[in-house]
Amino acid sequence: MIVTKAGGSVGLDMEAVCADIAAVTGQGTQIVLVHGGSHETNLISEKLGHPPRFVTSVSGHVSRYTDRQTLEIFAMVTAGRINTLLVERLQQLKVNALGLSGLDGRLLEAERKGVLRIVENGKRKVLRGDYSGIIRRVNVALLGTLLAQGYVPVVAPRAISTASEALNVDGDRVAAAIAAAMSADTLVILSNVPGLLSDFPDESSLIEHIPAGQAREYMDRYAQGRMKKKLLGSIEALEKGVGRVVIADGRIGQPLQRALDGQGTVID
Repeated sequence: MIVTKAGGSVGLDMEAVCADIAAVTGQGTQIVLVHGGSHETNLISEKLGHPPRFVTSVSGHVSRYTDRQTLEIFAMVTAGRINTLLVERLQQLKVNALGLSGLDGRLLEAERKGVLRIVENGKRKVLRGDYSGIIRRVNVALLGTLLAQGYVPVVAPRAISTASEALNVDGDRVAAAIAAAMSADTLVILSNVPGLLSDFPDESSLIEHIPAGQAREYMDRYAQGRMKKKLLGSIEALEKGVGRVVIADGRIGQPLQRALDGQGTVID
């Protein structure tokens, strides 16, 4: 069983991703696809006069500040447009895809952050009113039922809080949480770079293998920007029993199959 995270960044070839999912599921492998939508959300937010705001946590991780309006824009773009079009394309490829967000059937339950502690212009600040969260529970029974019936779940990165509020959650960490909960053999995170680079943005500096026990050291030393979240999700998945994680290039042909063949940064 494989969990794949794709989409969110500019440049990913989602047509190639969908074609690969059709090929791999055609061989009898179960797949859960988690998609993003940050790039398109940024564009729509600008057009709606509510530009995105990115903040850096005290620990150095970059994330989006999600006020209520941003949350609703995200829902419109990801759980609406992107999810629907991915399901449409997979169905055209004879994949029985089923679109859902983390709110549906309480697929993803998360703890709302509410308060963010950030560093801005060298000063520590507290931001309130944030609608983002950390995944605490995956509805394994729901996913297991869908997979057993031959569906390919296509999951938009939204979650529901313990108070039944819609929340924004990081797509990479959603994929990691699902992979861990479902005891996946492999988690594949497709990005717009070949994997973790030792000298970003030099793509020839690809780090091809990371021992699982050294993943945090590599994250602290080499990961920049969004790659930090991908490494953090990878570590969380491995610590909870996922066999291996591959961070790979989503811009190329057969991106999923190449990742499964070990092309990218393999962490195990």
